[in-house]
Amino acid sequence: MKSKSSDISTVIIVNKSGQSTKSLQVKTKHISRFRHYALGIFVVIALLSGSVIYLRSQNQRQQEEKEQLITQLTKLKGTIPVTLSQGNKADVAQAYVQSIEGKLQKINDYLRKRGLKGFSTKAVGGNGNAEAAKLSDTETYSLYDEYLNRLVHTVAFTPMGYPRISSLTSYFGYRSDPFNSANAEFHPGIDFKGNRGDEAKCTADGKVVFAGWYGGYGNCVRIAHANNYETLYGHLSRIVVKVGEEVTTGQKVGEVGSTGHSTGNHLHYEIRKNGKAVNPISFLTLNN
Repeated sequence: MKSKSSDISTVIIVNKSGQSTKSLQVKTKHISRFRHYALGIFVVIALLSGSVIYLRSQNQRQQEEKEQLITQLTKLKGTIPVTLSQGNKADVAQAYVQSIEGKLQKINDYLRKRGLKGFSTKAVGGNGNAEAAKLSDTETYSLYDEYLNRLVHTVAFTPMGYPRISSLTSYFGYRSDPFNSANAEFHPGIDFKGNRGDEAKCTADGKVVFAGWYGGYGNCVRIAHANNYETLYGHLSRIVVKVGEEVTTGQKVGEVGSTGHSTGNHLHYEIRKNGKAVNPISFLTLNN
């Protein structure tokens, strides 16, 4: 069915310069309803704009709430006891492990300075026995740490290893007098073979209590250590430490010589416990 001419309206579009025009035919009812269309479009745009504004405000409010929650959570974390914080437990345990590894490394350093072989640290962490299983991680690490503190102190201040790496020429105990084979004498230390000028090193941390000429020992150095130990280095050609000086394991205290009651260049070495000479052989290796 064809539309009547009255149902069709012609819209003429005139160019601004007036040189050309265009015509557009639309149904008259659409023109009459244009106001309603414009109003509908306006309503849709208004609804969309309102939705955007609402969603934006909601997002901003959620962001503000999130920030408030984060702030509150941070405050709460600050009030959590150390024993309840799993992350803190991990940090404490890691600190204990690092402390233990550091002490084991220090012990190995002490041993190497004495010419002794260090030991492996792969087994650190306990033997898995029933008693150990009852302890918490922190308690276990704490016990290890305490034990290693004592071990470090013992290793540091107990004379161990060699004052110089060489063969022995004389041992601890009674022997014939080198100057008179018909007589016997008590030798309170051991002698290390050496050439004049070779280094003599202390075997434990301590303090020099004597450095000078000491009768038949010739040039001599005596070092006091913890646990009532004392080491003596005799027949030195030269002394390089002085009384009152704090010395560390492996530090040079003098040079091999043949001063005093000596038949040739060598290092005489003694260990004394509570002032009494003990056999240094027992302190040369960890096995003893």
